Amino acid sequence: MYAPQDDTTLLVDALADEPLAPGARVLDVCTGTGALALEAARKGGRVTAVDVSWRAVCTARLNARLAGLPVRIVRGNLFAPVAGQSFDLILTNPPYVPAPGAHRMPRGAARAWDAGQDGRLVLDRICREAPALLRPGGVLLMVHSALSGADPTLRLLRAAGLTASVTERRWVAFGPVLREREGWLRERGLLSADDEKEELVVIRAERPV
Repeated sequence: MYAPQDDTTLLVDALADEPLAPGARVLDVCTGTGALALEAARKGGRVTAVDVSWRAVCTARLNARLAGLPVRIVRGNLFAPVAGQSFDLILTNPPYVPAPGAHRMPRGAARAWDAGQDGRLVLDRICREAPALLRPGGVLLMVHSALSGADPTLRLLRAAGLTASVTERRWVAFGPVLREREGWLRERGLLSADDEKEELVVIRAERPV
C-alpha cells in the first residue's frame, strides 16, 4: 500500500481551509488509504470514497473503522460507482506521475502513481467527468504535480464551465517514484538539469451557483 505523501498533506491543508456545511455530500476519488475521506468526515461531511484497488478499499475501510468515522468506501473506476449522484465537494489525489512504457496500462501498486507518458491519463478524465457531479456552488479540490501540467487542468475545467485556479503550490523533495525515473524525466525535458525538487499544485474549481 502506498503510504500518504506530501501531496496528501497539501490537499489536507487545502481541505482545512474549505468551508463545509454539516452533512455536505463529499466524494473522495482515488482514496488510497482514505486519509482525505477521513478528514472530510471529521469536518462533518457525508463522505463516499472510491478506489479501483481492492487493497486500497480494504485499507480505507479499516482506517475508517479504527477512526470511528462513517465513510462509505466502494471499489470502482473513478466516478462509475456514483453515476447520477451529485456532491458539494469532490476531493482527488489521482495518479499523475509521467511513466515510460505508456503503451502499457499500469498494473498492481503502480496504478497509484503511473499515469501515461504525460501524466494525464487520469487527470484528463477527472477534468471531463467531475464537473457534471458538482452541485451549484460545489467545489473540486485536486492535487497533482506540475510535471503533469497545471495549465491543461485549468483549461479543461474552465471549458466545462467551472471557475478554476491554482490555490496552493509547494516544492517537495523527489519521492521514491520520481527518484527512480529521474533520468528519464530529464531526458524528456520534464525536469531540467537544475531541478532538485518537484512542484505540487492544488487546483480549486467551483461550479457557479
